[in-house]
Amino acid sequence: MEGSQQPGGADLPQGTTTSKPTIERRRSRALSVLKSSKPKVNDEGQSSGAGGVAKGILHRRPTLGPRKKEKHIQIEEGPQRPNPLVNASSIYMGSYGPSPSASRPISMRSMRSPGSPRSPRNSAMGTPRHSAMATPRHSLSAIGTNTVHLEELDHLLRDLNVHLETYGIQETRDGFFDAPFFKPPKTDKEELMRSARGTLPASFRKKHPLSVSHFLPKQWHELKSVVRRLMTTRAGIKLTKSFLGFFIPYILCLIPVVGNWVGRYRYIMVLSALFNHPGRTIGAQIDGAFLTIMGTCTGLGWGALALYVSDSTSVAESGYGGVLAAFLIIFMGVMASLRSYLIRIYQFVVPAGIAAMFCCLAETGRNVTWEKLLAYGIPWALGQGISLIVCLVIAPDGGSRQIALALHDAFRVMQEGLNLPRTENQSTHRQLSWTFVNLSQAYRDLALDISYTRFAPGDIAEVRNAMQAVVRSLLSLKTETELFSGSESNNQQANDSSDGDVVVDIEEPRSRQASTGTIEEQAVNLVTKTLAGPTEQLLADMRNGLDCCNAVLLGMSGYRKYIGPPPEVSSDVLGSLVNLRKAKINFDKLHKELINDEAFPATFSNYPDVVELFLFVNPVRQTADSLESLLVLVMKMQQSQKKWRFYLPHYPFHKSLQRTNAQVRHDRGGMTTGLFFRSQRELNALMIGAQKSTFQPLPRNKAEESAATSSQESDDGDEDVIMNNETSSPKKTFRYKLWKVLHRAQGFEMRYALKVAIVVSMLSVPAWLEQSREWYNDYQSWWAVIVVWIMVHPRTGGNIQDLFTRSFCAILGAIWGGVAHAARDGNPVVVAVFAAIYMIPMVYRYTQSSHTRSGLVGCLSFIIVSLDLQAQDNRLSNINIAWTLGVAFVVGVISAILVSWLLWPFVARHELRKSLSGMIYYSALIYRGVVAQYIYYEEGDEPTQEDITRSEMLEGRLREAFVRMRHLLALTRHEIRLREPFNPLPYSALIESCEAFFENLVEVRQFSLYFHPNYMSQNEAVSSELLPYRRDAVASILMTLYILAGALRGKRRVPRYLPSAMVARKRLLDRMEELEMEQQEEERSKDYNDEHAEVPLGKNNNQTQGKQNAEESGMRFAQVYQFAYSKGLTQCVEHLEQLQKYTKAICGEVGFDPDDFAEVEHKIEDEWNR
Repeated sequence: MEGSQQPGGADLPQGTTTSKPTIERRRSRALSVLKSSKPKVNDEGQSSGAGGVAKGILHRRPTLGPRKKEKHIQIEEGPQRPNPLVNASSIYMGSYGPSPSASRPISMRSMRSPGSPRSPRNSAMGTPRHSAMATPRHSLSAIGTNTVHLEELDHLLRDLNVHLETYGIQETRDGFFDAPFFKPPKTDKEELMRSARGTLPASFRKKHPLSVSHFLPKQWHELKSVVRRLMTTRAGIKLTKSFLGFFIPYILCLIPVVGNWVGRYRYIMVLSALFNHPGRTIGAQIDGAFLTIMGTCTGLGWGALALYVSDSTSVAESGYGGVLAAFLIIFMGVMASLRSYLIRIYQFVVPAGIAAMFCCLAETGRNVTWEKLLAYGIPWALGQGISLIVCLVIAPDGGSRQIALALHDAFRVMQEGLNLPRTENQSTHRQLSWTFVNLSQAYRDLALDISYTRFAPGDIAEVRNAMQAVVRSLLSLKTETELFSGSESNNQQANDSSDGDVVVDIEEPRSRQASTGTIEEQAVNLVTKTLAGPTEQLLADMRNGLDCCNAVLLGMSGYRKYIGPPPEVSSDVLGSLVNLRKAKINFDKLHKELINDEAFPATFSNYPDVVELFLFVNPVRQTADSLESLLVLVMKMQQSQKKWRFYLPHYPFHKSLQRTNAQVRHDRGGMTTGLFFRSQRELNALMIGAQKSTFQPLPRNKAEESAATSSQESDDGDEDVIMNNETSSPKKTFRYKLWKVLHRAQGFEMRYALKVAIVVSMLSVPAWLEQSREWYNDYQSWWAVIVVWIMVHPRTGGNIQDLFTRSFCAILGAIWGGVAHAARDGNPVVVAVFAAIYMIPMVYRYTQSSHTRSGLVGCLSFIIVSLDLQAQDNRLSNINIAWTLGVAFVVGVISAILVSWLLWPFVARHELRKSLSGMIYYSALIYRGVVAQYIYYEEGDEPTQEDITRSEMLEGRLREAFVRMRHLLALTRHEIRLREPFNPLPYSALIESCEAFFENLVEVRQFSLYFHPNYMSQNEAVSSELLPYRRDAVASILMTLYILAGALRGKRRVPRYLPSAMVARKRLLDRMEELEMEQQEEERSKDYNDEHAEVPLGKNNNQTQGKQNAEESGMRFAQVYQFAYSKGLTQCVEHLEQLQKYTKAICGEVGFDPDDFAEVEHKIEDEWNR
């Protein structure tokens, strides 16, 4: 057997004589609670040799290859040791489960790992506790319920040569943590990468974007999808509005009379209408018109000041180039910093920069031409007016459509989440997480600008919160259950064992009454028979309620006939609410009858299969409460029947400066990285409080408690004195303020401003030199500087694909504009036809596709070349104008990308690695906070509703961060890596494992609200005895997470030997079972004495007995929640092992070549290419 042989030893030969045959423990209804005889122990305190047994369980040595299915026959446990599951002394163990014996080697047991890679996300039922639940008997653990958790834990230890023999000696280490280190098991790298492949985002299912062989098929497929989308959705109307916003001023510029009146720079009117195109909501259009006009006025005012100073004196006139350069560089640096600091004023800073460049670079010389200010300002204002009129007249959108789309999509995903039971679906979970994030984004888009809807922003905020509560409950639901397929599971289990190795489990005769499996099966059948129908009806009424809410809200938006749901879906919210409440009442009634049924075992929490059923139905019941709140809110909105009206911006001003509407987010480009960095910034701000918190150990005796109290009072007094003395506070000194400003200046915002100042100054030099000024003005080469300002992004500069695509669009626009003018010698009708053919797809590319900046530069090059040729009057060669302007645009595009590559470049894979480091570190902080705030707190320090709300808000931010990280992972496919292809598999698997670890922490926090470890035991001696073991179990996880986060942050190799969290947990479990056995003996003696004592009868005794029964009923469900709570912590250890493996795959391992995974990565890359 494995417990007595060396690691790596072979299985016992078939003919070898042993006391019991080899057995593999499998998770099944019969074996999940199986207990067997106590092992024989020799004189030295160790288990016997090959013939010994570990609790009656022998097993085969695990292998890395696929395991065959095995046939099982149940073993009967021997009579040597009473079954603790039958004796109903269910003792709670805090946050941990039991273990056999502290003086037995770990390697004696080898259990099966859980089948699902993700832990079930359970929620809780009922009302969270506010005080301790007192019961006649308190205990440390429920041995039966924790047996499954031991199986999940022990399979992680089966490859370790771990020996935990202590010989009864305990080392307290004087209160310090001592991490256990053991030799890590070998990792099958190929299997590790293969399992990681299933965690890749959906974007990786597409062909590689840089693949040459798939380029043309990809373009053809995208063209067909675009045409289908334009013909069948509202995208066609949006394109029509955007194109008319461009085409109307373009036609006006082609009319000779209008064009001559506007002047040489007539194309400014078209550029103005294109920059703030009418394909957006009314509120966003008004906001954009105001900001762009104000920005233009600011830029023209600063340019006029620069021109005035350069012509003020003869000395300034002789050095006008230096004066203009100084003014321009200062202004562009300020505008660039504002562009990166405050996203909301993007439509202000970009026109301001363009106007200032126009003033300082166009028609420069010793003599100032003031007319150019009007030649720029008037066309810009006219373009904004035309664009605003088109937006208000043609299919106006008051802001309801975006929120209607978000609500409809959210209800669709929630319906999929209620499709139970189902196989654990990774896609559904990710869609629910995305819905949680998208609802907040849709509300902000509505509240940021002026809106004309029937939705009050305050009502949408409440609907958002209610829907997020439902999504949060759906994320905690178990997706797989045997509640609706009672007998099918047994048949399926028999079919699964039709082939494979035979593992014989020999049973000894025992009575039916003592059969734990039979008792459990009866309890399962009773629960299934009682709750299957009510639960199914509850799910049906919940789905109907979601449909009603969808119909009502979409009807109020005015887009139901365009978006859905179909007309046959009922809008009777009141009827759905009544049906849901009836289903809840019926469910609660049958649930209570089930608990009070005499046929239902009082110790049902000892049977894992029974507990699993309750852990399925209870979260469903809680989800019904969340949905009921949503139905009540929607019913109030339906009854109020608000009319269409205008609503002013409802979002807080200081927050709105960091937000902008959906169309501006799209038009500015780099939306994926922008959303990623913003979510990271908000998450960092929320985690500052957790990072600053310090640990204050509790006093161990009265003397320390009094000393700590006096010290705390002294410290508080000193703190008050310091806070009242403003001159002595370090945060109020001038030195600290100066440091804060300088430290902030080191951020990416000032780096971006420096990049803009450098490239603008270098490309503007020809405008101020006498030898180059003439051709620079004649051919308007200063457009290269403006293109740099438009193209360069605060975060992302672009990849090699963007470089070629944008350059190609710039050249194509210039050539098409020259051809349009040369076709009929500048005939306006012919030019207009050429413009329509070229600009329709290019406007779509700019306003609706994911290639925003390439579409914009293509539009700019065509507009400027074609209209400038119309205004030249054959003064210069048409060919020279076309190719010089085209070259200027290409130079601007290349300069913007090169400066982003050379100076502080954005590399998606580096940012992904750093963000993973941050998420692991934040997971450690959350784990620490959950343990401190929700598990091991003192009486009177229970988590308040404010604490729960803050935790839910933080969890929402973390869910958004995981969504953004997967989007960032998709960007790594667009980057060329010279050393070797980037392997996304370990990064994707690490994100998945970190998210699973986080979801387990959420599960632990939710279930910890329904019981408290110290209150459940109420035994100070036991708590003191377990304190060092609990400390080691928590500290091992924290230390490992900190090491992994640091390794990812600094790209350092991970130490081979890390603190073993599973061994620390195993030690705790072993010690807890010893205390459990001791407490059981004490309780048996107490029960024996009580039976012989005289108990008076009377009214008071009956009242006490009734109260005791009620408390025992509450304790029963506390033990149910403890089952899932302990299971969540056990699976945290399992996911921690996955975090270690994939972090080592990314960073390497100390003492080994970090390219150990290279061969496997190249093999998988070859499979993808094939």
